[in-house]
Amino acid sequence: MAPVSVRVLQPRRFVDERGWFAESYNEKTFAEAGMASRFVQDNHSLSRAPGIVRGLHFQTPPFAQDKLVRCVAGAIFDVAVDIRRGSPSYGKWVGCELSADNGRQLFIPIGFAHGFLTLTANAEVLYKCSNFYAPAHDGGVRWDDPDIAIVWPTPAGAAPLLSPRDENLPALRDFVSPFDYDGVPLADLDI
Repeated sequence: MAPVSVRVLQPRRFVDERGWFAESYNEKTFAEAGMASRFVQDNHSLSRAPGIVRGLHFQTPPFAQDKLVRCVAGAIFDVAVDIRRGSPSYGKWVGCELSADNGRQLFIPIGFAHGFLTLTANAEVLYKCSNFYAPAHDGGVRWDDPDIAIVWPTPAGAAPLLSPRDENLPALRDFVSPFDYDGVPLADLDI
């Protein structure tokens, strides 16, 4: 199976007077679309206020993770940063809004750092991971690294709320990536 880049997915919703139903994950459908990840762990986070940044995180080999991210309550601005050595898009980012209303999901393959900014109070994020959490392989880069230059949709003059760990992550230029470019360039998200 050929590697794939970051992708926005829009599960189909079946709507009636009661509400809606959607299939958020189907192993066969994902494999047919080139995303043959075997997910082994689900994570769920709640961020109580708008303006919280979580990330930019990843796990290093041999515990690297593909992720499938969705927001089930509220809204977030979700970001993936290419950290694959030799990639023509190394240090570049893509991002989009994920919300309970729009139902979008973001597939983030191995070799990308992931983070998000909460746009609403009580934002709940669920994400599937293709490998188990391994604290010794947990890594990250700064959310506000000027070499990455993510355009976070924060209110003017507002400082985001971060964990102490995220406040002290290294800059991209101080990071030696363990990920190699797989030949798949980072593309703009098809939204």
